[in-house]
Amino acid sequence: MNNDEPIDFSFISENDINIIHINSIGWETETVNLKIRIADNHIFDFYVDAERKIEDCCSYTNYNEIMVLNSEFELNTETGTYVIFTE
Repeated sequence: MNNDEPIDFSFISENDINIIHINSIGWETETVNLKIRIADNHIFDFYVDAERKIEDCCSYTNYNEIMVLNSEFELNTETGTYVIFTE
């Protein structure tokens, strides 16, 4: 995925929490490098190495690597949600 291409996402803001849900990653084998910006502020970089697989007539995505760079974060392993800390 080219960094200059727009991506499909949704933005939800409630209870003093902002959620960015990126819908378009994982539907095909791909390596994604994104720079997440709000206005002119660089918030963090996001890297995903995804591999689409088919086994027993079921398709799924194997995420070989997911990285959040240039920002402090926590991963909730139960939900698979990353919490990115910003100033």
